[in-house]
Amino acid sequence: MSSTTEQSKTKLEFRRFREGDQKWKRWQDKIFDADHSHKCPTYIQATPPCQGSCPAGEDIRGYLNIVRGIEKPPAAPAGQQAMSWQEYAFRRLTEANPFPSVMGRVCPAPCESGCNRNQVEDFVGINSVEHFLGDTAIAKNYAYDQPAAATGKKVAVIGGGPAGLSAAYQLRRKGHEVTIFDEHPELGGMMRYGIPGFRTPRNILDAEIKRILDIGVQTRLSCRIGTQVSMEQIRAEFDAVFLGLGAQAGRALPCPGNEAPNVVTATAFLQAFNDGRMRHVGKRVVVVGGGDTSIDVATVARRLGHIEQAREQDRPEHAIAGHMGHDVAAISAKQGAEVTLTSVFGIEKMQANKHEIEQAMAEGIAIRGGLVPVMVVRDAAGRATALRVAKCEAKFVGPRLEIKTIEGTEEDIPADLIVSAIGQAVDFTGLEEFNNGKGAVSADKNYQVAGKEGVFVGGDIVRPHLLTTAIGHGSIAADGIDRFLRNEAQDKRPKIDVHQFDLIRKMMEKGLKVEETHEPLRGTDASNVAVHNYENRSDRYVIPHEELFLGHFGYTPRNPRQTITLSKETALGNFEERIVALTEAQAQAEAKRCMSCGQCFECDNCVVYCPQIAVKKVPKAQATVGRYVYTDYDRCVGCHICMDVCPTGYIKMGLGE
Repeated sequence: MSSTTEQSKTKLEFRRFREGDQKWKRWQDKIFDADHSHKCPTYIQATPPCQGSCPAGEDIRGYLNIVRGIEKPPAAPAGQQAMSWQEYAFRRLTEANPFPSVMGRVCPAPCESGCNRNQVEDFVGINSVEHFLGDTAIAKNYAYDQPAAATGKKVAVIGGGPAGLSAAYQLRRKGHEVTIFDEHPELGGMMRYGIPGFRTPRNILDAEIKRILDIGVQTRLSCRIGTQVSMEQIRAEFDAVFLGLGAQAGRALPCPGNEAPNVVTATAFLQAFNDGRMRHVGKRVVVVGGGDTSIDVATVARRLGHIEQAREQDRPEHAIAGHMGHDVAAISAKQGAEVTLTSVFGIEKMQANKHEIEQAMAEGIAIRGGLVPVMVVRDAAGRATALRVAKCEAKFVGPRLEIKTIEGTEEDIPADLIVSAIGQAVDFTGLEEFNNGKGAVSADKNYQVAGKEGVFVGGDIVRPHLLTTAIGHGSIAADGIDRFLRNEAQDKRPKIDVHQFDLIRKMMEKGLKVEETHEPLRGTDASNVAVHNYENRSDRYVIPHEELFLGHFGYTPRNPRQTITLSKETALGNFEERIVALTEAQAQAEAKRCMSCGQCFECDNCVVYCPQIAVKKVPKAQATVGRYVYTDYDRCVGCHICMDVCPTGYIKMGLGE
């Protein structure tokens, strides 16, 4: 059946002030003093919280404005066809993230949690618009532009996962020669070997990787650096190195009995499944975790099911160890597996995506929170027969997790297969020089490895987190590598390190002459760069909802993607994708719900409501996105009305302080 578990809120906020706000300020004191203005409008561009929350640093507001029609593609040169808005939005998105179709499916979307629209009724479906643009790009065969000029510099990228591919993509765009080394036969890292194909369809992943390779990125697959090729050889051949090894070694259960052959790690389990080696599991599977990986393991186990009368060689641990012995699975009727997922946290505090938790429970997976593993119960042959757990209380004290076991609450959960999904580790074999002693690599804000000139790092090897976080690491490291190769000093990274709207680019696209190369600051109403007092604070300020005029936005329900929800019975053997992409009309409608926080979106409120006719539209020949209105300061009396009716918080009162 088809359904969605995403619920819209009905809360609506109409006014800036609330009941009980009784303190009255004399308008004479606030607005003007005698015959001159105290404060007048100044135009401040800020970062919206969606972008501030995006680990990949996408210009979310920018591509949503393109999808909704506010920002138009640049005019095409004579004799050439104009770019479509779909392609223009795709290119704006992929300046930061070359995997929109994959991330549109699997990213837990912290951008949506930060969205200011949550204060009106419900967040903007950013992830679903990204999904639409990614799929459109594949369907229409959009390709990245080839690098304009070669620098003659060569960079080795070790690891072909999201961090390595992101770094390779950004470095190649800058004109450097890039070679990716990966120990697997195919690129993708955790996107291929860690996430099941019904969440990241392989044709989608392959298309987005191919687009990166097509701009000239070279590969050497089935090649492990540190054993087959030494770091000395890499340093001799390349001018810089990016370490994107990932953390594809799992962590064992921290309890006695974890050496039983049918107690395995989540990474080994998922790799065996994604390699096609594992085709069924035991009748009873227990997964220990609470994050997204544990949900992936549980849902895969539910789909694989078990077979009766399984032979010794058909046990799943043999497949995980690297053996192919499941021919019997093709001819024996499969039955469902009983899957239990335990977490030290309660269900409401589990780190996994809430939507994925709901889907797993709908499939009949038993999720039990507040339980900690105590020991693995084994039979005489040494195989696990149950996982002994106890009730617990878990909380973070700083970065450290404290777990208090409640005595006398132990119980055994029967199991034919136990999977540990409690974390990942890095395999430093042959690369021990980079291990900081804590199983990771230490780096600075530019992701340059301490004491290793020309070596940069990113992804789970720095800190296991989201795929989109690894993509952001790769992009930032590529900037650092580029500066290193050009013998430039490593700049201090901005406080808010995301891709932003570029006013200069928009002016140049329109053919407007730009004499100044610096960004305009306060008091630039006579500048040719900004026709009003303009300041770009995007690198350091995220605008909160309190600074918006929320009353401008009426209740507009979200356009949720359709999700195929499976039951306990229908999940068995079902490896089809469950998320249905938005249509073009739905994607545009969803983009129109964006409130363009921190940037003008041409609503005309300030022009209409100004009692002095002091706020005016920029002449059409000079207007661009982000350069739409200006203030005639000879008329302005500092009444604040323009600021109060600005929906996006773009207008502030200044100049008098």
